[in-house]
Amino acid sequence: MEGFNQLLEEKGIVLSPLQVNQFDTYFKTLIEWNEKMNLTAITDRKAVYLKHFYDSITPSFFYDLHKISSLCDVGAGAGFPSIPLKIIFPHLKVTIVDSLKKRIGFLDTLVDKLGMEDILLYHDRAETFGRRPEMRESFDMVTARAVARLNILSEYCLPLTKVKGVFIAMKGAHGEEEQAESRSAIATLGGELKQVVPFVLPEEDSQRHLIIIEKTKVTPKKYPRKPGVPAKQPL
Repeated sequence: MEGFNQLLEEKGIVLSPLQVNQFDTYFKTLIEWNEKMNLTAITDRKAVYLKHFYDSITPSFFYDLHKISSLCDVGAGAGFPSIPLKIIFPHLKVTIVDSLKKRIGFLDTLVDKLGMEDILLYHDRAETFGRRPEMRESFDMVTARAVARLNILSEYCLPLTKVKGVFIAMKGAHGEEEQAESRSAIATLGGELKQVVPFVLPEEDSQRHLIIIEKTKVTPKKYPRKPGVPAKQPL
């Protein structure tokens, strides 16, 4: 915890006792559930805090989350990045969509244990979720971490992003390469690439990229296409 706290303090984030306790509860619940279902291959406490918790918070180092109120996390898996961001920024209204019902079951238990409010969980595919009238183009920020290549991911996420909102894709070492192949898809879906932020995850020195895309126009109604089509026939 000391290393985690120190890394956050270097970014101007000082955890309250409640937040420290929430991260501890998150870790314990993750490990407990991981014994009965595959949530993460990373189980060492220090590694979880660095590679999952700290990594999830990195968008806030480059984009001011105080000025947004709603966040949608597509394919959140075990809750990354949305739950760590919610711990740090409790004002956020978070919506999580994931295609695996077991993961939603884990997240439901986790949210209850963390005592969190303003979190909605949906068992759905991104392609059908993005066509729901009440969800479409309704979020200030949409995030996704380790879900799909950017040209596919953009079709999942930009239909959910409101005009003048932002979509942040969290990528590894190949982020620069992915954004280059995705420019046409991003433009087609109403987005505009604003920034690619390369950085190195502390201590382990692994390469990361944050791809920040602003929504500048309404997404054409035909997107997202039917489930499975974006992955098979990327834009």
